[in-house]
Amino acid sequence: MNDDSPTPPRRLPLRWLAAILVVLAATAAGWFFWRGWQAEQRQDEQARATTARQLADLQKTVEDLRRDQRATARGVQDAASTNRVLRDEVLGLGQRSALLEENLARLADNSREGTQAVRREEAELLLVQARQRLVYAADLDGARRLYALAAGVMEDLDGPRYLNLRQALMQERNALDALGPGVRARSAEQLTQWAAALDTLPEQPQAAPADKQPWWQQMLSPLVQIRPADPQVLAARSERIAAHDALQIELSLARAALERGDAGAWQQALQRMDAWLLRLWPDTPQRQQQRQLLDELGKADLQIAAPELGSTLQQLRGMREAKEAP
Repeated sequence: MNDDSPTPPRRLPLRWLAAILVVLAATAAGWFFWRGWQAEQRQDEQARATTARQLADLQKTVEDLRRDQRATARGVQDAASTNRVLRDEVLGLGQRSALLEENLARLADNSREGTQAVRREEAELLLVQARQRLVYAADLDGARRLYALAAGVMEDLDGPRYLNLRQALMQERNALDALGPGVRARSAEQLTQWAAALDTLPEQPQAAPADKQPWWQQMLSPLVQIRPADPQVLAARSERIAAHDALQIELSLARAALERGDAGAWQQALQRMDAWLLRLWPDTPQRQQQRQLLDELGKADLQIAAPELGSTLQQLRGMREAKEAP
């Protein structure tokens, strides 16, 4: 029985085909899976790269912020230092301003004190000149003008200590006004009137009335004129001219002594004038009046009698000495 019977078709290729298909499907699935995984990996890498870049950018931003913060901190520190410096400078300027104001105030006080010192010196000089005019020349009008100038200067002096000076000066001016033209001026005017009255003195004594003359004078009166002769009166013309000249010299000496305020020379000149008056004119009421006027002139005090004068000058000098004393 060697008959070949028909063999059934082989199923092996189908299995292999199925296996191949399965393998292909698995391979395709694996490939797709791998592709998907690769894609996911790439996406993850891209995401990580993006995250890394973002992180780097963030770190860079943080570094920039830190740098800016440090710069800001340094700026704040610099500003604080600048503020401290400015505050110190402002304080220094305030102190300098205070010192400057103090110096200006001291300078103003010194300037004011210097101005007042100059005013005091000027007032003292005017008072000294007024005193000299009163003592040496008895120039009351000039002294009044100088006192008025001193009063104007003292008006510019401020302070209560100068009030007494102004009051004393006012008292001096009132006392000076009360003196009028002054003793020397009145004496000079009276002396001029006395000299002018000499021309009116009779050179011969008046004769007694006829009813009072002795009988023998009444009998001889038609023939001769009898007049009593004074042995002191000069009769010669040359002697009378010389006596007149001497009287004029004594009159000039009296005027000079009056201007100087020399009381001794003034009285001596008046005494010599009285002696020449007796030698030149006979004894008459007019001569007695002239002699009486000379006696009154001799008794006049040529010095100015006013205790108030000079008190302001003494107070001003005392104030200066007290200020200069250590």
